[in-house]
Amino acid sequence: MMQHIDVSTVLRTTVACDLYSNLVTRPTGAAVRRQIEALLCAGRANDERSLAVIDFSHVRMIDFSCADEVVAKLLLLYCEEEAPPRDDYFIFRGVSEEHLDAIEAVLERHGLALLIEDEVGLRPHGVLADEERAAWELVVRRGHLTAPELADLLGMPQDDARHALGTLHRLRLVIRTPSGYAPVQPQYHA
Repeated sequence: MMQHIDVSTVLRTTVACDLYSNLVTRPTGAAVRRQIEALLCAGRANDERSLAVIDFSHVRMIDFSCADEVVAKLLLLYCEEEAPPRDDYFIFRGVSEEHLDAIEAVLERHGLALLIEDEVGLRPHGVLADEERAAWELVVRRGHLTAPELADLLGMPQDDARHALGTLHRLRLVIRTPSGYAPVQPQYHA
């Protein structure tokens, strides 16, 4: 299942002001994140995989505290190593250069990464090692990849390949399938 969440609409509903399109102050960010979490829960069945497109297109600015609340804390919930609450994935859309400063700062602070969709396509942003970035690019290019295939393609030990793909999955940048890993793309969630 795929869900589109317009952050500007959530913000205006949360702060009850039609003219407000700036994400500022930690309490505002926390309220917006809680509403996004509620929308995510309401919009899917418990056992199905879902993709949420988090759309910042109509948000004029986001400060560091709101980026921490809306982006980092949302991702942290789903990037838990032991047991994420659900098999959910995220694409961030409409992220401007002005938004990136705050978002990239919180990604670095928390050791996170995310997928941003722009005119070029999907690109990972955040904290990724070189081999993880190379693994992500290969998964996207090939459409599906196993750890042994990645090890052969990058000339690395299979344990390192498994670790790189596992990290990408934990960060919700690739989908784990019964036979390997696939890119996060809307057609996997239709």
